[in-house]
Amino acid sequence: MTPDWDQLELDDELIDVLLGAELNKPAKVQQAVIPLALAGQDLLVNSPTGTGKTLAFLLPALQHLIDFPRQQPGGARVLILAPTRELAQQIAEQADAFEETTGLRSVLITGGVNYGSQHQLLENPHDILVATPGRLLDLLNAEQYELEHIEWLIIDEADRMLDMGFSESVKMIAHSALQLKQSLLFSATLESPGVLRFSAAIQNEPEHIVVQPPKREKGKILQRWYQADTADHKLKLLLRLLNDYPGRRVIFVRTREKVEELSAKLWSAEVKNLTLRGDMPQDERQKIIARMETFADATLIATDIAARGLDIEDIELVVNYDLPRQADIYLHRIGRTARAGKSGVAVNLVEAHDAELLGRIERYQDTKIERRVFAELKPQYKFPDPKKRAKKKKRKKADAKKKTKKS
Repeated sequence: MTPDWDQLELDDELIDVLLGAELNKPAKVQQAVIPLALAGQDLLVNSPTGTGKTLAFLLPALQHLIDFPRQQPGGARVLILAPTRELAQQIAEQADAFEETTGLRSVLITGGVNYGSQHQLLENPHDILVATPGRLLDLLNAEQYELEHIEWLIIDEADRMLDMGFSESVKMIAHSALQLKQSLLFSATLESPGVLRFSAAIQNEPEHIVVQPPKREKGKILQRWYQADTADHKLKLLLRLLNDYPGRRVIFVRTREKVEELSAKLWSAEVKNLTLRGDMPQDERQKIIARMETFADATLIATDIAARGLDIEDIELVVNYDLPRQADIYLHRIGRTARAGKSGVAVNLVEAHDAELLGRIERYQDTKIERRVFAELKPQYKFPDPKKRAKKKKRKKADAKKKTKKS
């Protein structure tokens, strides 16, 4: 039976905000994390996106600040690091929801915003700092901020943090917090040795928590794939999908160049669309997201980095126009739909050279993705059997070894 919030030893002022937002029961990840975090344990948590992990670390952090009030105004006592501006902003917004009842103030520091306005925010008393590693390290190196009061360090989406090259920056930040008492690290996967090494460098004997979403949550995203013979065939499949699924749609591609290329093709087909690239200034990115949220029928084309932490309500359809090369990125992508208890559809357009990637994704999530075919867009070619391809590769390697020995 799911416990109530008060069974997790949270103060009424926190519970009132949760109930006001119609969050009546704690999610699975919150049930697992909050008691251990409040007990002072370092945690390494494996939890997929969309499972409620933000509140899983935010609530115990707020409770800690309530239980141990500061004696005089000063800098942040809780530092939350996120890999992207959008995710950091999303976390800060959730933290801000508790300010009125608790009096605990948060500050958001990311790239893409001028330093002057951020300096003013940091000069005022605050309890929680939400930041991206690059901008925070810039401020520390310029001696414009200190982490002397930090007691808790929380790192969200650590796997993405490593993929984006922030490992050393985060280590430097962690070692600058001399009063650090506790750290919580969240990752969509713990299978990567890099995440475990990263944890070992900054955490003290962390307890590992693996949280799988309930079966009813897993089933909310209908996953499908369509075979694409050629680039032209692939575009026709996409246009058919966009016609079948009116509403808010997100299309993922691998590169910034592909964003612009596909956007032009959709405009030529009279499909209005918005684009989100990693090199956009923050204010422009925010305008794009705001426009997506304004219209019930909108199409967004994005790269992985640009869409990290993207939290737009009522995304009906996610299309992987290009399959990601890493299976955990796939989970992050499709997690843009079926949020807040709703259902959604994730479709993969798979070319012959992507067949191996599709198999990797299916093995990673231990789920067979349903193949679909549109009658008027049937593929004309057969994919090569992946098992036969694997055997062929092994034979080639064996032959190459024999040749090397003979020579």
